[in-house]
Amino acid sequence: MVLAAGLGLRLRPITNKTPKPLVKVAGHTLLDHTLDRLVAAGVERAVVNIHHLADQVEQHLGNRKDLEIIISSETDEVLETGGGVKNALQHLGDEPFYVSNADVLWLNGPTPALGRMAERWNADEMDVLLMLHSTVEAYGYTGNGDFSAEPDGKLGRKLEREVTPYLFTGVQILHPRIFEDTPDGVFSLNVIYDKANESGRLFGVIHDGEWFHIGTPDGLNQAEIYMGQRYSGMRHR
Repeated sequence: MVLAAGLGLRLRPITNKTPKPLVKVAGHTLLDHTLDRLVAAGVERAVVNIHHLADQVEQHLGNRKDLEIIISSETDEVLETGGGVKNALQHLGDEPFYVSNADVLWLNGPTPALGRMAERWNADEMDVLLMLHSTVEAYGYTGNGDFSAEPDGKLGRKLEREVTPYLFTGVQILHPRIFEDTPDGVFSLNVIYDKANESGRLFGVIHDGEWFHIGTPDGLNQAEIYMGQRYSGMRHR
């Protein structure tokens, strides 16, 4: 599932007329960057939730022919991340599934990140597997991190005012059973993470490539500069 229903408030005025998932980096929309990664990992069907300037997103998705796309409309009410995923569970089946925000951009390290996550997944010990990144090495990120990690990958939540070594990238694997006994309607995926954390079933994989937070115009500019230099260098090799 790709979460594409956000308003992109911090990217205004760009997002007044362009939905955040359709903002481009290196000539490619953020949404397509994410879908390309999923297709490369073997995903054949994706659910995309939509709200802000939904018609533009839906029309754009109609151009993708390399995977089946199911639209989960939230035009009446934004359900937030947790509510958005729960609302789409009917399309996601009974097995673990990828979830990615549509406003992040990542480059693979030595091995594809989604493949590393699939290899690490163990349904016997986890309900949630998050892709993490070094807090101090992320582009466009100014926060204090989200999690600490034990050697086996089990995660601990950040305490108030604490600085932690890892941030959550917006990319994850979830098991649908973790949504049992969760609220109906609007709620954050943080409810899910807290639930998994309390039962010792919250784990993470440290991303070994680059990661960009596209939450602000500055973050977008950093990503555009990096990607421009990267592709320019590749063309001149």
